[in-house]
Amino acid sequence: MKFAISYNTAYHGVDPDRIVAYARSAEECGFEGLYLPEHVVLYPGAAVGAMELPPSLPFADPLDCLSFVAAATDRLLLGTGVLLLPYHHPVVLAKRLATIDVLSKGRMRLLTVGLGSLPGEASAVGVDFATRGRRADEAIDVMRLLWSGGEEGVSYQGEFYTLDRACSFPKPYGGGQLPIHVGGSSRAAARRAGRRGDGYFPGGMLTPQEREAQMDLARSSAVEAGRDPDRLEYTRWGSIDMPAEAVEAYAAQGVTRIVVSPSSTDPEEQRDEMAAFAERFALRGA
Repeated sequence: MKFAISYNTAYHGVDPDRIVAYARSAEECGFEGLYLPEHVVLYPGAAVGAMELPPSLPFADPLDCLSFVAAATDRLLLGTGVLLLPYHHPVVLAKRLATIDVLSKGRMRLLTVGLGSLPGEASAVGVDFATRGRRADEAIDVMRLLWSGGEEGVSYQGEFYTLDRACSFPKPYGGGQLPIHVGGSSRAAARRAGRRGDGYFPGGMLTPQEREAQMDLARSSAVEAGRDPDRLEYTRWGSIDMPAEAVEAYAAQGVTRIVVSPSSTDPEEQRDEMAAFAERFALRGA
C-alpha cells in the first residue's frame, strides 16, 4: 500500500512558508506524494452537493503550487486531486505537465483529472458544461499523442481539438508518458478510467456497493478497450487516524494507494498527525 497526503489551499491558505513546511514534513514522514485540488473560479451560490463554497476561498493553481513544492523537496511525488481537465487546453497542459516533470526529475506522477461539477465555472472559461466529458476524453488522447510524438509532429482531428504535425518538447522526464488517473463519483468516470486512465480515484461519498460496482466497471471497460485491468491503480481517500484494520480492508478491496489529510488546521498539530500516521504504518522505513 502507498500513502499520500493532500493540502487544500482553500482551507490551509497560500502562505508560501507554510506550504513548504507542510510538504517537507510530509516528505520527512515518508509519504509518497502530495495532492492539491483545483477550482478555477467560484461564484456566489456555488455548491458541491449540499456544501456551499464561499466565493472567497483561495484555491491556488495546483500546478503552480506543485512546481513551488518541487523546488523545496527532493522525492515527494506531485499530484492533483482533481485537476479539472475540460477547463484546460490539452496542448498547453501537456507542455506544463512535461515541464514540471522534467524540472522535478520525474515527480509529476500523480496527476488525477476530473470534470468539475459547477456549471458557472465551466461558463466562466467558455466551456459548454454538457460537453466536458467528451472534452476530457479528447484531452487525454491529445496529451498522450503529444508526449509520444517526435520531430515529424503529430496530427489529430476531434470534435474540440485539432493538431496538424504539432511538436511538443520537452518530453516527460526520461521519455514516455505521464500517468493519468481519473477521479470522479460516477459510472462514466469509472468507464473513462478503464478506457483511458492509469488508475481510478473515486470520490468519498459513495456507498460500498456503488464503489465496488464502479471499480468492476473500470476493470471491465479496460478489458473492452484491450487494456490490462491489472495495471489500473486504485486510489481512495482515507482518514489520518485510520487504524491498521481499515487499511487491511482497503487492501482486500484492491486499493493500491490511500490519500489522507490532517484533521487540524494548526501547522504544529498537522505535523504531529503526520508523524503519528507515519509511525503507525512505518512509512519512514518503507
